[in-house]
Amino acid sequence: MTISAADVIPLSQARATLSDLADQVRAGAEKIITKNGESYVALIDAQRLDYYHRLERERIHLLLVDEAGKGLADVAAGKVKGARGALSALKRRRVAQGAG
Repeated sequence: MTISAADVIPLSQARATLSDLADQVRAGAEKIITKNGESYVALIDAQRLDYYHRLERERIHLLLVDEAGKGLADVAAGKVKGARGALSALKRRRVAQGAG
């Protein structure tokens, strides 16, 4: 959705016209409310906000699936170590660094 200059509202004006702004947002507009000339908050429809949150959760899930795929590829390529062996190696390095 494109934001026009009419969709950028100073906070003082938003306070005075909140009901009208809410009706416009409910009808599909999005408003950017400014404070001291800078973007401050956005006024969007609650259903659209829920949609944005679902998109973000889906994106996180896709990133997790991608990372799991990379991990499985590492396992298939033999690029993994056992947890006990890796922990033992870390402990040995720490002891060696502390002794030196």
